[in-house]
Amino acid sequence: MDSARSWFKKCQQKNEKVENSPKKKREMENVKCYTHKPPIDGAVAPSTATKQKVAAAKQYIENHYKAHMKNLQDRKERRWMLERKLADADVTAEEQMNMLKFLEKKETEYMRLQRHKMGVDDFKLLTIIGRGAFGKVRLCKEKATGNVYAMKKLQKSEMLRRGQVEHVKAERNLLTEVDSECIVRLYCSFQDDEFLYLVMEYLPGGDMMTLLMRKDTLTEDEARFYVGQTVLAIESIHKHNYVHRDIKPDNLLLDHNGHMKLSDFGLCKPLDSSSFPDLREDDHVGGRNFKPSMDSGKHSNLPSTPKWTQREQLLHWQKNWRTLAYSTVGTPDYIAPEVLLKRGYGMECDWWSLGAIMFEMLVGYPPFYSEEALSTCRKIVNWRTHLKFPEEAKLSAEAKDLIKKLLCNVEQRLGTKGAHEIKARPWFKDIEWDRLYHMEAAFIPEVNSDLDTQNFEKFEELGAQVQTSRKSGPWRKVT
Repeated sequence: MDSARSWFKKCQQKNEKVENSPKKKREMENVKCYTHKPPIDGAVAPSTATKQKVAAAKQYIENHYKAHMKNLQDRKERRWMLERKLADADVTAEEQMNMLKFLEKKETEYMRLQRHKMGVDDFKLLTIIGRGAFGKVRLCKEKATGNVYAMKKLQKSEMLRRGQVEHVKAERNLLTEVDSECIVRLYCSFQDDEFLYLVMEYLPGGDMMTLLMRKDTLTEDEARFYVGQTVLAIESIHKHNYVHRDIKPDNLLLDHNGHMKLSDFGLCKPLDSSSFPDLREDDHVGGRNFKPSMDSGKHSNLPSTPKWTQREQLLHWQKNWRTLAYSTVGTPDYIAPEVLLKRGYGMECDWWSLGAIMFEMLVGYPPFYSEEALSTCRKIVNWRTHLKFPEEAKLSAEAKDLIKKLLCNVEQRLGTKGAHEIKARPWFKDIEWDRLYHMEAAFIPEVNSDLDTQNFEKFEELGAQVQTSRKSGPWRKVT
């Protein structure tokens, strides 16, 4: 061994002498001159599409090796932790060796699983639990393990046409990065020629909108529990510099214990305001280029002055909310005014959405509800005039105060400087934030089995063939 080390050291010293010799330096200078030739006249610069493909390939390779190195490090740490525990335990050397061998066996099996390219054929497709502009969400069961998931299937051509590719990428990246009890977990993603698939945690309790439809309104204690969990969910994504932009009751899902997690299962597209006239804060609800509706006087079912009772307004909202959500435009009920006014926006727009959801939980309908999306938009940008609390709702002063400080200008809006501003409000004075996900939920959904979908809206199958076989494309497994 010593002689081998001595031989290696001599060879290394010899190579260093050669590298530093004048002759070798001249050779290297000639190589540099050769490799840095000026571009040939008339050469065509790469197109934008080519540059994008190069950037995508570079990102893919970097992510691949980053994930590979992380897996190696995780494997070393798991072995190190086991060795430490075995050293502290009263076990024989033979037992220690057997346990380490068992760990290596499991690690090998896990690596084989990692190399397997997941595809839609690895899952048994079951009931549809959500449908929207870009695709659908379906309950599914993994054939190899029997594990139950929710599979989001998105049509790539439609996402490209509507410019939503980056939004979906951001969602996937967020779900990959964030390990939080407040966020729905992403297990893997893959694609074929037509669709992108996201295999996610299945929460059988349904969504907050379904709960509100059943209960009409929540008590302040019930609302405090779910608004508090929504605060924690928004805070967790903001810590990763991600703005959700589409927080609404449809995206607040309940697990079998009634605890809330944030997702984007609704698949309802973000508001398409391209066909709207430019909005201004001084626009009236019945202003220019505006078609008469429920808010525009004698031609409407609901006058602009609040002559309907809270109950009548609630029933009207329940009758129309699904139609509005899946309309060609989308529903703007929870969107902040700075987004509608196209002034640029940041994380604070999510806190406006929280205020609108809190109002709906306690009153029974969104604060700026109208039959038409444009009318709702006008109400939102003129929130000073249209934010009103019905007397029948009997909200506490603390609840009204919090809602008013969320549904306001960005400069005064709570949460702009961090979630701690909201947590400190009097309405939350009895909340134990660290225990919120470890205490009994305000509502326990009825769930009879792992495959139970009774808490979701019923959707009809469009087409006879449910299980389709497709060639799997690039995939991504999340551990």
